[in-house]
Amino acid sequence: MQHTNMPATLTFLGGAGTVTGSKTLIEVGGKRILIDCGLFQGLKELRLKNRENFPIDPKSIDAIVLTHAHLDHCGYIPLLVKKGFKGHIHCTEPTADLTEIILKDSAKIQEEDADRANRHNYSKHEKAEPLYTLKDVLASLPLFRTHQLHQWVILNEYIKFEFLNSGHILGGAFVNMIVNDKKIVFSGDIGRATPMLLFPPKKIENADYIILESTYGDREHAVEDVKQELLDVIQETYDNGGILLVPSFAVERTQEIIYLMYQLEEENKLPKMPIYLDSPMGINATNTYTKYHEWQSISSYEINHMYDNVHLVEDMEQSKAIVADKYPKIVLAGSGMIEGGRMLHYLNNHLENPNNTLLFIGYLGEGTRGRALMEGAKEIKFFGEYRNVKCKIRNITSLSAHGDRNEMLQWLTNFREKPKTIFLNHGEAHQSDALRVKIEHELHWKVVIPKIGDIFDID
Repeated sequence: MQHTNMPATLTFLGGAGTVTGSKTLIEVGGKRILIDCGLFQGLKELRLKNRENFPIDPKSIDAIVLTHAHLDHCGYIPLLVKKGFKGHIHCTEPTADLTEIILKDSAKIQEEDADRANRHNYSKHEKAEPLYTLKDVLASLPLFRTHQLHQWVILNEYIKFEFLNSGHILGGAFVNMIVNDKKIVFSGDIGRATPMLLFPPKKIENADYIILESTYGDREHAVEDVKQELLDVIQETYDNGGILLVPSFAVERTQEIIYLMYQLEEENKLPKMPIYLDSPMGINATNTYTKYHEWQSISSYEINHMYDNVHLVEDMEQSKAIVADKYPKIVLAGSGMIEGGRMLHYLNNHLENPNNTLLFIGYLGEGTRGRALMEGAKEIKFFGEYRNVKCKIRNITSLSAHGDRNEMLQWLTNFREKPKTIFLNHGEAHQSDALRVKIEHELHWKVVIPKIGDIFDID
């Protein structure tokens, strides 16, 4: 790479002022690199942004650098390709595998939802259309290029980068990028200081600019015995003769819950209830986890045996039978925020039974059904109709895969020199502002909270 003072800019196209739609653009020397390419989720006003024209010509983007496989970071890729993007998509090998699984599932759900809306005539539009289809996903897959952690990737004469472990989900990495002579760190999502299944986030000592997520910038995760919390909820449901429904993110959270139940089984504490993973995406993601032992901190023996007592449900007819049956059981199914997936069918049959329990185990975005239920909604709408909520609602907050405010501060204290600016993204307004105050007070750094569309010079 040449040493140059070529003007460079940073533009926030998503994930600014909201925990969704992550997209950050670097421009230098006529080259455009997009960091993450996420789908907007949650509030309708955000979801509608997915339908808008992309703010720049997708054909003009030279490459995408993808931090991890969550939909709010990768879910817009098929649409960008559909609109003309032809560059390479750079990521780690597990991220490529998981992204394929997640995008295929996303397309399938969109196609099914559009078909159901059209058949039952509850779409507000003349004809409901998916954002993208499986065909669009398949068209994007040949563009992926995978890299190892700590491997420098030269994109052009102005930009190179390496992936470093973020401890968030399997394959998740933050981006250490050199633009001209400036070092820019894109956090993606940073994991807990001591993740359950993975190795902790890599420590880094210097950067000129940091783009940092702020999902939990306004709070500290409770220091609790997560395994005991889970056992208490399972035991309560078992004692009531009910069904425990766990809306679960297919990647990381599903595997963590299964690992905790495996430990409880090994300790002879788990009540005798059948456990079902009713999620094709969750099953495929689980198979990916068993493939990459080297990314995980638990033993190979545990990885190979933790799923022994879990019934994997892939066949739709089998799923319908389990949904219809009212016997006590534990069901993990997507989606984690109840925005789609098979969990809606379980709620359709079991939401109104007070003996049943709905257990949330992850972040619930603003505007999602999950957030509404956690905030006490007495009815929710899906399949075009409202359903009464009579089952018990429980929540385990300390299972989050995101670092909290103190863990973010702990990660930042590894930087030996003050950066020129730290940008806080991927957070709702109160979350980002709370983290801004904390960083300014503790570290005395310059902190900026960008809005979507904001452009900054990198000098």
